[in-house]
Amino acid sequence: MFVDRVQVKIQAGDGGNGQVSFRREKFVDRGGPDGGDGGQGGDVLFVASRNQNTLAKFRYQKLLRATSGTAGSKRKRHGKNGEDLTVNVPVGTVIANEQGEVLADLVEDGQEAVIAQGGQGGFGNAHFISSTRQAPRVAEKGEKGQGLEAVLELKMIGDVGLIGLPNAGKSTLLATVSNAQPEIADYPFTTLTPNLGVVDIGGEDSLLFADIPGLIEGASQGKGLGDEFLRHVERTAVLLHLVDIYDDDVAQDYKTIQAELKAYRVDLTKLPQVLALNKIDGVEPTVIKHKLAQLQKVVPKKTKLLAISAKSGDGVDKLLFQLKAMVWKERAKEQATTEPIPVIGLTDDNSWHIRREKDKFIVTGQKIERFAQRTDFASPAGTERIHDIMVKMGIMRELNRQGIQPGQKISIGQDSGQEIEF
Repeated sequence: MFVDRVQVKIQAGDGGNGQVSFRREKFVDRGGPDGGDGGQGGDVLFVASRNQNTLAKFRYQKLLRATSGTAGSKRKRHGKNGEDLTVNVPVGTVIANEQGEVLADLVEDGQEAVIAQGGQGGFGNAHFISSTRQAPRVAEKGEKGQGLEAVLELKMIGDVGLIGLPNAGKSTLLATVSNAQPEIADYPFTTLTPNLGVVDIGGEDSLLFADIPGLIEGASQGKGLGDEFLRHVERTAVLLHLVDIYDDDVAQDYKTIQAELKAYRVDLTKLPQVLALNKIDGVEPTVIKHKLAQLQKVVPKKTKLLAISAKSGDGVDKLLFQLKAMVWKERAKEQATTEPIPVIGLTDDNSWHIRREKDKFIVTGQKIERFAQRTDFASPAGTERIHDIMVKMGIMRELNRQGIQPGQKISIGQDSGQEIEF
């Protein structure tokens, strides 16, 4: 089953809690704190694999979860780190969050990206020994791992995208010039899913062709098979538009497809195109000339116009060499301008903001909220430590400037439930 778009929930592992422990041995007086640190939570990373060709497995595997780290223990023993979850996806998979922001675009075999980072393990009390604090009773909780709803979308990596009305001869051409075996019949919509084929050119070079189901007028509104498969020609360097010479109005056929390309979420008419008048075998030269003249009236000058027969091979070699030259030109442009897409992850942002809400002050900021996540607010030692951190970051000074009074609550994070009393 071919599936090219799924929604999944991604959850990295939580960090393990730190341990509060003191060394207790016979004949060892005041052995000191020996609580170990918690283990790191596992990451969720996606890897592009050429051995995958569909996202079908994610139809029933909606939750992708890495394992959490375990808690530290006495004798300074570190908790076990959670195992990373490696998710193999087809080459050409785009991972985006619910807002549509692209997190990773995996376009090469073996390329990988960490989509959700595991939480850091909490420090045990052995970590907090200092010259002035010989017996700390504070330990950190493990940090929560990143979690998000994500959309996985497969966009095939092809050099040439085949487009046209149903029965324009796209599958016939693909079968003629490559080893692909798409379904071919004399009725519309024989192609129901995209097909790929490797086309050898001159025995030295090759191009990857992507054949998608035929478009009809109104495809952008969901008619026919709709335009959802156009995502598979978004990445192609060149579009090859086939028009059936036996259609009554070839110029209108051309306009119909161009209108659907323009109505797509990305204006695909901006891609370089070659227009091929297909099925010329057995057609009188005067008819071919007349049909080409009709097309020339509506086709932009920059669009190459050729006449071919996918079945007999007439004009196909000339078409392939034209496509090769155009693809190489476009790929050279891409290499000169393409920049890697950054992967969104946890960062250490020191900035913070204070907002007053009735009798409560709300403190937000990435770094202080991460500290708060690792704080055990039920422990006096834990609340004392987060208070000291807020002093060092200058938060307490700003709260005093804003007129905070003894007994008022300080909430760290919006609706987090993590509060301390001033």
